[in-house]
Amino acid sequence: MLKIYKSMESGPLRELSLKTLEKGAWINIIDPTPYELKVVSNLTEVEPDFLRSALDDEERSHMDIEDNSVMVLTNVPVIREEESYDALPLAIIVTEEYIITVCLEETTVMSEFNERTAKLFRTYKKTQFLFQILYKSATYYLKYLRQISKQSDEIEDRLRVSMKNKDILRLLELQKGLTYFNAALRSNGAVLDKLLRLRSNQGLQFILKIYEEDEDLLEDVIIENKQAREMVEMYSKILARQADTFSSIISNNQNLVMKFLAAMTIILAIPTVVSSFFGMNVPVPFSDDNHGFIYVMVIAFAVSISSAYILWRRNMF
Repeated sequence: MLKIYKSMESGPLRELSLKTLEKGAWINIIDPTPYELKVVSNLTEVEPDFLRSALDDEERSHMDIEDNSVMVLTNVPVIREEESYDALPLAIIVTEEYIITVCLEETTVMSEFNERTAKLFRTYKKTQFLFQILYKSATYYLKYLRQISKQSDEIEDRLRVSMKNKDILRLLELQKGLTYFNAALRSNGAVLDKLLRLRSNQGLQFILKIYEEDEDLLEDVIIENKQAREMVEMYSKILARQADTFSSIISNNQNLVMKFLAAMTIILAIPTVVSSFFGMNVPVPFSDDNHGFIYVMVIAFAVSISSAYILWRRNMF
């Protein structure tokens, strides 16, 4: 899918086509076909490798510079089915005339830039728009991290009441999401530091024109990204300790059950042993007594009660 937009001076977005492409337009490409990539590459004179860089879902964040364009590949947070979290590559290519975004999927980060929010960004202010996308990505990392924290608290409350495999597996899924976020935020941080160093690169001023307000926005992005990294590390430790704690609880509960079953086995074995003695085909006490069966039952019951009392005193129950 290929959409082209350009901000009007009055605020709203105007949708364009490849035939009516204008300077200062934003070309948004989602899950493109080879034909779309070829057409955009020819019209914008952007390296095809730049356009294809975000089509590998395992690609890590990096930055490439060519003679007429700068490509910033960042990882943005996404939510998969059943609220599993992941990071997806997003390529942002800035040329002298256009800004191009390429992604495999429609993401919540890019969906924030629409006609409703058109007054908050300008497609022809390419550097500012780039930093706004990076800032929005960092804020969504923080938003999803707060969701993960809330979900882990809910899972902990349920596990305190009843240990269910579903909750334990959900805890594992959250740990996986934090691992993906941690790797993405680290590589994003390296890209942001490189962008910060490019402020003094005069050779790129015709592509990335960084004004004072843009520098402030970039510094905000770096702060948000750093905060997200710290939150990921903290939540990862918390979830790891929760998993270890619940694993210890499960093991302890299993030991308690096994101890109880062992004690019950001993108690139930006593009447069997007593009745076996009196069931032998030899002369035994009470064999000629009409109440012999009752005496045997009383003896077995008394020994069982005594054994249960001893085991109880030794905390076997």
